[in-house]
Amino acid sequence: MVAPTTGPLADALAAIPTRLGISREYPTDALAEAEAAAGHPVLPEIDSTDVPFVTIDPAGSMDLDQALYLERAGDGYRVRYAIADVPSFVVPGGALDTETRKRGQTIYPPDGPIPLHPLVLSNGAASLLPGRVRSAFVWDFALDPAAAVTSVHLRRERIRSTAQLDYVSVQKSIDSGTADQNLMLLKEIGLKRVKLEIARGAASLTLPETEVHETGSGDDASEHYYQLVRRQPQPAEDWNAQLSLMTGMAAAELMIEAKVGILRTMPEAEQWAIDRFRKQASALGRPWQKDQAYGEYLRSLDTADPRQLAIMHAAGPLFRGAGYTAFDGSVPVGLVQAAVGASYTHSTAPLRRLVDRFVLVICEAIAAGTEIPAWARSALPSLPPLMQHSSELTSLFEHRAVDTVEAAVLSTKVGTVFDATVVSLSKTGGSIQLTEPAVTAHCTGALVDGSVIRAKLVQADIRSGSVVFELA
Repeated sequence: MVAPTTGPLADALAAIPTRLGISREYPTDALAEAEAAAGHPVLPEIDSTDVPFVTIDPAGSMDLDQALYLERAGDGYRVRYAIADVPSFVVPGGALDTETRKRGQTIYPPDGPIPLHPLVLSNGAASLLPGRVRSAFVWDFALDPAAAVTSVHLRRERIRSTAQLDYVSVQKSIDSGTADQNLMLLKEIGLKRVKLEIARGAASLTLPETEVHETGSGDDASEHYYQLVRRQPQPAEDWNAQLSLMTGMAAAELMIEAKVGILRTMPEAEQWAIDRFRKQASALGRPWQKDQAYGEYLRSLDTADPRQLAIMHAAGPLFRGAGYTAFDGSVPVGLVQAAVGASYTHSTAPLRRLVDRFVLVICEAIAAGTEIPAWARSALPSLPPLMQHSSELTSLFEHRAVDTVEAAVLSTKVGTVFDATVVSLSKTGGSIQLTEPAVTAHCTGALVDGSVIRAKLVQADIRSGSVVFELA
């Protein structure tokens, strides 16, 4: 989320982490461990610094988890996907390990990230920054002409990224035809992986980044005017995400075959979520047809249209119920991640997510045919609840941030009557979907599910993030 750095909205957003008990400060002993590890990095013997890896991330990012290099191999492709070697910096059972288990993942408030690892690691010694020799877990894929995986190898290697790229510049170079082969193949392979995704019956939800545009600069909240804008995602973001998904599926297959590991699972969407989303999509002018798969529908949306971007944001409930399943010795049933359409695990963001550190070490041992480190194997039962708590806290933060932003957008419109569609019912009224601005909020009154109504805004409080309508 991108938001103003000063004013009532900035103040309200900055207060959310504190209210949720989320601390920016790192314990002294854990910070000392991180600084010591950063000063003495462990590098693998295998030297692949001649491979021209590049990173592609949002502009300004410093926590660079992944680097890639793509090339043709006969009538297929070779994909090398390097992941930051975070495990080499964390002493099992130490203060840093303990603190990262408490945090679970990096949280991204508008006023700066609250990192999983101290910045000396996440933005420094462990990050795949350009021109720096780093240890990385390198996934080496062979793909057929359709970009389906035919073989995969994994080992730690010494690498050096040659460039830190961002999505906007990458997209421009690809669209103009000035990109090198590495980036042109990102598009070629990415589009083919999308076709494979659709064939699996899967669905990708690339949620747009929320931007808040502000006019007015007075100290009084009434002097600040906000507009909600959802940034159009670049196609290159999707193509790069396809490589991450491919890696996560390969990691899952390794662990399932070895009967030990942890997977990311998610059930099929529940009917109530499907029904509600259909109403929201209709309210925003782009109905979802009954005979169309939801993955195909989401990809059919025109992300240049703010209303259709809002539909993508509203699709979140279709992707609920995700969790982690750990196993050791036998493989449980129900291991498919419904949105991926295959077994899948998190494995490509160890700087920002706790579980990836363990998955990488376990997969490396399986691939090499060596013993899985006891510290990683013994941690498996504890990881699902740790990640569940972290995910719930992050989700709560994100919901409150969105509520606060929407309250700011509507703060000067109290008393205004809006067109809206009722998308769900509750004891005191229900949830309504506004057409413009694209906001979902609570409305009091005797509502009829699915009806189109006129709703009067009676409250939009920035400090509490509360927005309330009443039936007009």
